Amino acid sequence: MTTRRIFFATLLATSFAGLAALMALTLSPGGYTPLDLFILACFLVTLPWTIIGFWNAVIGLFVMRFSRNPVTAVCPIDHGDAARPLTSSTALLSCVRNEDAESLETNLSSMVTRLVRAGQAGHFTLYVLSDTDMDDIALQEQQMAARLQERFAGKMEVIYRRRSNNKGFKAGNVEDFCDRWGDQHDFALVLDADSYMSADAITGLVRRMEINPKIGILQSLVVGLPTDSAFARVFQFGMRLGMRSYTIGSAWWQGDCGPYWGHNAILRIQPFKDHCRLPELPGKGPLSGTILSHDQVEAVLMRRAGYEVRVLPLETGSYEANPPHLLEFIRRDLRWCQGNLQYRRLVGMPGLKPVSRAQLVLAILMFLGSPAWIGFMTGAAVLGMVTDYMPYRADTGAAVFFTVLTMVFAPKLATVADVLARKDLRKAFGGPLRVLVSVGAEILYAAMLAPIMAVAHTLFMGGLIFGKTIGWGAQARGVQRLPVPLALQKLWPQTLFGLAGLAWLSGQDIALVWPVVPVAIGPLLAGLIAVATSTRTLGNIAIRSTLWRIPEETAPPEELLDLHLPALAKGPAAVSGEPDLVQGDAKPAEA
Repeated sequence: MTTRRIFFATLLATSFAGLAALMALTLSPGGYTPLDLFILACFLVTLPWTIIGFWNAVIGLFVMRFSRNPVTAVCPIDHGDAARPLTSSTALLSCVRNEDAESLETNLSSMVTRLVRAGQAGHFTLYVLSDTDMDDIALQEQQMAARLQERFAGKMEVIYRRRSNNKGFKAGNVEDFCDRWGDQHDFALVLDADSYMSADAITGLVRRMEINPKIGILQSLVVGLPTDSAFARVFQFGMRLGMRSYTIGSAWWQGDCGPYWGHNAILRIQPFKDHCRLPELPGKGPLSGTILSHDQVEAVLMRRAGYEVRVLPLETGSYEANPPHLLEFIRRDLRWCQGNLQYRRLVGMPGLKPVSRAQLVLAILMFLGSPAWIGFMTGAAVLGMVTDYMPYRADTGAAVFFTVLTMVFAPKLATVADVLARKDLRKAFGGPLRVLVSVGAEILYAAMLAPIMAVAHTLFMGGLIFGKTIGWGAQARGVQRLPVPLALQKLWPQTLFGLAGLAWLSGQDIALVWPVVPVAIGPLLAGLIAVATSTRTLGNIAIRSTLWRIPEETAPPEELLDLHLPALAKGPAAVSGEPDLVQGDAKPAEA
């Protein structure tokens, strides 16, 4: 593993130095002014995540194509015997806050029912851990829990607990469970309100924990549920493609210092209790107090204690629901942004593994890259307007642009290459033509969405300086049309950014600047995009188009039928005799 990490660090350093030198050469005409140096500095801040994503994708593609068993190649742990009875006790932790009790009951009831049918329910206890601060919703939760207790009496114990003091948010919720009931169980499977896992996925994680006592956290690979939200449908298709190559590539070099995403993961309770309590950050302001992005901190603390943290890159049986509209997507990202920036106080914690320390730094850079990108784009535009000579070298500038563009989309392109090379995956994603059309549209969508998010991150980080905070409120679930005034009120800064970009583009030679047109068009149309992609009408059109199809729509797993998802009722699997763009002759890939 050390050799792999040295190799990856060498790739990262070499790529960083090469791109830095290429950008410096691009800015060399006329010498280096303070504005040139500012542009170069901003560019360098954006590079680490771009380069890491690229090399993760390249390594992931090689593993997927040339390894006999890609999962074992990057997660070399004993997977256990599926026929062997479980011997441990596992708590299923459903962590909720002001959620829709009906949807929650559907998910939990299906998961428990599946475990009962598998004959494994006796090894599990379901805990509904509520941080709800609205009495009417709390009453619905209590009634839901009572129904579950009655339905599964004698088969699985169901416990409901509502905290009156929400200290620590979700991390505090789990910590409270550990203090009250942790000694009664070996493991805890952490679930968000929108999480759903099959019985095979759940028992598979438990068996791996039973047979590998040095694993402290085992994270499953979470994929999006079939959705009738147009916004989420396109987004999670891109995530689905990018995630597999990226996760396999990162697991190849991170190994036992892997990620924890805070849900759909199993924890070894005793070391989690002993070593993963989060510190309270001293001081005042939004970056002090409770740590919002708790998961990565808990992962590095578990690794510091000598236990492994691993990700199991199997696309099977582990699901979540993605934000249904753009405003909720931004709000979730801003919470992560505030939480990740808190890591600056934790990077120097004693005893952390080098990879763990690097992960905290990279988590910070992930969001610092947004204002750096805004600064880079703005600085480059201003430089061209204030000089009476050509301030860039066209040849090296084009090389930088297309190299970075390739790196940005490499994770998606790598997985697409693997999908097109395999008959089962081609069929599962709807055929090669449908895959290519969907990918092209999603890349354009992502290119328009990226500057919208960058503006949101930048403004929010500016607000943190003046004490602005995001907190931990209830999350929006399900398709709901955004009011036009609300969208315009929230996204007017993006619109102004788009107008400024369009004004700049209008004075340029379109033959030279056409690749950056989405950078202006996306923010300019942010309000329209937000409203349109939140409507049920566009969601239905997206489903009926069969573009951005995921394998669970081609051949829905049996467990998903329990959820009565609108996307499956309206999707290709529900349409008898629907002609494919390209017919396949292989069985669908296992999702």
